Amino acid sequence: MKPMYEYGERVRVVRPVRNDGSYPGMDRGSLLVPRGSIGVVIDMGRFLQDQVIYTVNFMEHGRIVGCRQEELLDADAHWVPTRYEFRDKVTPRVPLGIKGQPVVEAGVVGEVCKVLRDLPDGVEYHVNFEGRVLQVPESALGDPPGEDMTP
Repeated sequence: MKPMYEYGERVRVVRPVRNDGSYPGMDRGSLLVPRGSIGVVIDMGRFLQDQVIYTVNFMEHGRIVGCRQEELLDADAHWVPTRYEFRDKVTPRVPLGIKGQPVVEAGVVGEVCKVLRDLPDGVEYHVNFEGRVLQVPESALGDPPGEDMTP
């Protein structure tokens, strides 16, 4: 995988960054940097030979953290805040169907595969529900029990 960002480049993190246990002095799961925050790339490396990891200094939050390439956007790129991001768990508020036939019941947990930020009718998501990927408007999704995605 070729790096997208260079040293000194400003980037925006597209999902909340939480402590995976490698950030000292904070509990695992603690919020390190909220989604939408802007930082500067100060280093880059690889993980498992196929993932580019950027060391990003989020000066506003006083934190330097590692971010995967898919968690970042160019800081000047068009940014539409969304409730969910790539890999977030979601559940439909209502049954979802295709051509009037229900295919996913309300309450089934799915995972966001892609965020569609620039649609004329608002934000929608590609969500994987047990192997079936559906395009779902943000208004039809909620947080799974026990998870609160509020930034």
